[in-house]
Amino acid sequence: MPLLSPTDLEAIALTLRLAAVTTVILFLVGTPIAWWLARTRSRWKGPVRAVVALPLVLPPSVLGFYLLVTMGPNGPVGWLTQTLGIGLLPFTFWGLVVGSVLYSLPFMVQPVQNAFEAIGERPLEAAATLRASPLDRFFTVALPLALPGFVTAGILSFAHTVGEFGVVLMIGGNIPGETRVASVQIYDYVEALEYADAHRLSAVLLVFSFVVLLALYAGRPDGKRG
Repeated sequence: MPLLSPTDLEAIALTLRLAAVTTVILFLVGTPIAWWLARTRSRWKGPVRAVVALPLVLPPSVLGFYLLVTMGPNGPVGWLTQTLGIGLLPFTFWGLVVGSVLYSLPFMVQPVQNAFEAIGERPLEAAATLRASPLDRFFTVALPLALPGFVTAGILSFAHTVGEFGVVLMIGGNIPGETRVASVQIYDYVEALEYADAHRLSAVLLVFSFVVLLALYAGRPDGKRG
């Protein structure tokens, strides 16, 4: 008997696709948010940071429920997507992407924000004296210096998306090949009392998570050894 069934492989492939698409979008969305939070002195900084960090403490089912309502036929996003001819996002792959982006947002923004804050003002001021524009300073100074933060953020966002369950189940349901990711597949096995199959797929995710974290911590030059 093979280690993983074709259904398992399909769920893993969908999970990896979801994590990859989500991570790319998070880089595009999270970077300007992190830059603004690292540089601004606005009174809105606190509320924005709280909103970004909200998925860390909010139950996934709560976030999934409100996204389901918002993107449903009677919600504002659902009305917009139907008006544009896109259709409804719940129970589709792109609905999962929307939920995953929001749920993993703090895992992208916080490491990148910390990296931007660690740069300080001197490198940017030195570039300004050389008549570099704000855009040049961002791309030629800030981004290269913050690269380790981007690597950390990308790894954490990808791994966190792979491990999602509550949000994707609420928004996507359990449609084979469309929304049934690996975590939902494990849930199906447990519900059916097929524990051997659940063990095999869970072991794959467990090893993946360990390897990701090992690579993340081993790659830090300042990591302490016990």
